[in-house]
Amino acid sequence: MSRSFLDGKVVLHCGDCIDVLATMAENSVDAVVCDPPYHLTSIVKRFGSEGAAEATGGVYKRSRAGFMGKQWDGGDIAFQPSTWAAVLRVLKPGGYLLAFASTRGFGRMSVAIEDAGFITHPLIAWVFGSGFPKATRIKAEGYDGFRYGGQALKPAIEPIYMGQKPFSESTGTANILRWGTGAVNIDACRVGDDGGTAGAGAGAGAVVFSDGLNGSFGKPVPGLGRWPANLIHDGSAEVLEAFPRSDIGGGPKDATQTAGSSWAIGAERSPVPGGAQYGDSGSAARFFYSSKADADDRLGSKHPTVKPIDLMQYLVRLVTPPGGTVLDCFAGTGSTGEAAFREGMRAVLIEREPEYQADIARRMELAENPTKRAAVAKSKNNLQGAEGTPLFGGEAA
Repeated sequence: MSRSFLDGKVVLHCGDCIDVLATMAENSVDAVVCDPPYHLTSIVKRFGSEGAAEATGGVYKRSRAGFMGKQWDGGDIAFQPSTWAAVLRVLKPGGYLLAFASTRGFGRMSVAIEDAGFITHPLIAWVFGSGFPKATRIKAEGYDGFRYGGQALKPAIEPIYMGQKPFSESTGTANILRWGTGAVNIDACRVGDDGGTAGAGAGAGAVVFSDGLNGSFGKPVPGLGRWPANLIHDGSAEVLEAFPRSDIGGGPKDATQTAGSSWAIGAERSPVPGGAQYGDSGSAARFFYSSKADADDRLGSKHPTVKPIDLMQYLVRLVTPPGGTVLDCFAGTGSTGEAAFREGMRAVLIEREPEYQADIARRMELAENPTKRAAVAKSKNNLQGAEGTPLFGGEAA
């Protein structure tokens, strides 16, 4: 069954992603941005399988119910090359894939994606300050201060796999001219001095191009901002404090910028005669895109890994051609679909679970109704944890 929202700009296919992908045309989507299951529930096989002895307490009782009580996170669909081969088939040559993962499962997932035929690019790191460690004290003499457990260190990063379908043409330019895919939208994702994007707004056609200044890697381009990095953070006070303070000299425009001066963090690393000076200062975190979770990201959903819409817009904009179609084959609450709509693009969503299909329908209904959306967010939204949920419990006794 399929449903259409927002005047056909977002289409939801209700069903298993492998079954749905098999019905889609080859080379039919421009980009894939998804958040597959993290598979943190391998313990279900040991303590939650049919006929297994009842787990009566502690971590085992909680784990046998699956991650956040969701058994669908078990299995290994994100670790199977066949899953990503099905995705590769519907993606246009040169098209990009962005896929979230847990730090524990990223290795297995990335190998599976590469085995399916994708070219692996450097990952994107999403850094946040709201995670909590989950560890157990050692109640034995001589072990004060020691802890053990699967999440003994404070979680503060979520990796995003970045890959690309190989070109079908002999050069990147030829591939892009044929398919419209094969390049990332740098200028639309440049970073402003406040950590937001500079030179781009929501919707296709809002990009201000750099008028030949693209070669200034890392340097703030007037009216555009800095070259985007493969690090994104949540803008929390905790993260900002982890970055060093960086003061940028004010100086005259005809001054020579020299490598190694204080302003050089995140800026051009070689002398630039006549280069402009930028008089801002503060945490060096401002050199990286900051994704701040809004109060309406969750909209009452109980999904365990809802992502900020702001973050999803940035990622969609980065890898999807203006006006293009982005696929999310693990749609969850539909954040990718709403992000694509806000960016003037189209989205194809696939979601198997009826609970989340209902969440998607509600999200799409509220996408064009800000007054009702705000009311829903205020009455039902309780954001906690690294991704808007209590993903990691407090320290165990």
